[in-house]
Amino acid sequence: MPIGNLKHQINRLPKQPGVYLYANRAGDTIYIGKARTLRDRVRSYTTAYGTNPRMDALLQEIAELEVIVTDSVVEALALENHLIKQRSPKYNVLLRDDKNYSYLQLTTNESCPRVLVARRVERDGAFYAGPFLPTRLARKTMSLTHRLFGIRSCNEVITGRRGRPCLEYDIKRCIAPCVSEVCSPERYAQAVEDTKFFLSGRNDELNQQLKVRMHDAAEAERFEEAAQWRDAIRTIETLRDRQQKMSTTKLGDRDVFGARLGPEGAIIQVFQMRRGRVIERVELVTETASLGAESEAAVLQAGVQQFYEERPAPPEVHVSMVLDEPVALERWLSSRSGSRVRVVIPKQGDKRRLLELVARNATLAYETRFSSDAAVHRAAVEELREALGLATAPRRIECFDISTIQGSETVGAMVVSEDGRMVRHEYRKYRVRRNGGTGNPDDFAAIHEVVLRRYRRLLEEGGPFPDLVVVDGGKGQLSAAYGAFQELGLGNLVAIGIAKREELVVMRDRSDPIALPSSSVALHMLQRVRDEAHRFAVTFHRKARRKRILRSELDEVPGVGPHRRRRLLNRFGSLAGVRRATREELSAAVGAHTADSVLAYFLLRRDSAGNQ
Repeated sequence: MPIGNLKHQINRLPKQPGVYLYANRAGDTIYIGKARTLRDRVRSYTTAYGTNPRMDALLQEIAELEVIVTDSVVEALALENHLIKQRSPKYNVLLRDDKNYSYLQLTTNESCPRVLVARRVERDGAFYAGPFLPTRLARKTMSLTHRLFGIRSCNEVITGRRGRPCLEYDIKRCIAPCVSEVCSPERYAQAVEDTKFFLSGRNDELNQQLKVRMHDAAEAERFEEAAQWRDAIRTIETLRDRQQKMSTTKLGDRDVFGARLGPEGAIIQVFQMRRGRVIERVELVTETASLGAESEAAVLQAGVQQFYEERPAPPEVHVSMVLDEPVALERWLSSRSGSRVRVVIPKQGDKRRLLELVARNATLAYETRFSSDAAVHRAAVEELREALGLATAPRRIECFDISTIQGSETVGAMVVSEDGRMVRHEYRKYRVRRNGGTGNPDDFAAIHEVVLRRYRRLLEEGGPFPDLVVVDGGKGQLSAAYGAFQELGLGNLVAIGIAKREELVVMRDRSDPIALPSSSVALHMLQRVRDEAHRFAVTFHRKARRKRILRSELDEVPGVGPHRRRRLLNRFGSLAGVRRATREELSAAVGAHTADSVLAYFLLRRDSAGNQ
């Protein structure tokens, strides 16, 4: 066994705390661990063969050993976390935040911040709140920040030199930082601070501040301003009273961890409780197979360490079992939070029931994520990411298609696929406005218009933006889509084209198209999304064309409106039936006067056609 070749080196290791690193023959770090006593901990690996398949694979691959001595176990724990994050060794349990949920991003990294809906938390200097489930809750909360505090929703570069405010100011959804005479930078900074309090759930403190401003404005006889603060206070109090029922004043601030392991990987659910209310639920995922039942404590330990690597811990962290080096873990969490943190295993009462609830949620999430359908979709998404060379997996895909007949009644359609499921309530359809949707067919101009309208609206709403945009067509359609992206300043979006006949995938940065194998699950996923967009577009086009045909024949008849048109079509079945009807039959349906108008109209049309 390869680790046996390191026995001499292991016997010389110090009996001190520290971090040990295993590497393979290529010099790549494959596992990092911490130890209270380095010699004893590393020596235990020499007798660990046969424990589980994962351990056996690690032991067979070890070729080099490196140790770093520290002054304490707490320092070893911190160093282990840092090295795991830096090197991503394949045999360590690496958990990532699940991306099913939406976050709100307050862009404090901009000079004039906005609130946007984000799909993931980035290290970009912005303030993030969430996650929100469902996504519409994030959009409603974002809308409240506009209405309550006047945070801007535009994507303009704010200089304060705009001539006059836009409509958002007139309808009291923005305090117009673009016009310095209307809103000073100090006033907008205060609105941003209020928004941060609101998104953080610190509504009691925010209300106290707003009440002071309301009273000050009233005493200065600025009654309109005082009324605005009063309305904001009432709205925030109403939201607080309607918050989720999963609350109890006895539980205070704490995070509760629940884990579910299985043959496909592991799920950790974290309920974050603040001021007695569960305000967030975060899901950590690892898809590493063969973790082994005995690894549950190790997975939970890794989850706790990695979860608090980038955020402070509350006074209590609840887990379901004893973790490795709990005293050192508490000291490390306390040092990062600036106050004492306890790792607790609840035994009874409300705390135990909440821990069991989190565990049930973790089990449900595991069963949902690792079902057979979900596994196929994950494989398709990963294959597509590799084939296209994308930085992240395209979990949210938006696909566009154009439908027209010789340039007449040109329409566009957009469908959404998220995590392998078509999200029908997010489908959108568009009447192409260029040349009224008639004239010479121009697929490129139509794609440009539809894509431009779609993402201009998303910019106003704050997202969510897709991981991948698919257009039905080749290089021309793809260039039109990228042209729309550039106009909106969204050059970071990634788009591809897929042609129906050859089923080739076209990318902007590749001269040759990509031919995925006919058996490729990634190709099947793209085809399914593309075909759904085509079906949706064709259905909308047929309705638009049918409506135009009906209007051209009956709505132009004097005295025939929607009600009489419907009565005629119901009575005679079609336009041809209306044309063949006698005066007596028409009179019985819509009256003598309207019957004469219908007959006169069709007679005039027939005479005009004959003269031509």
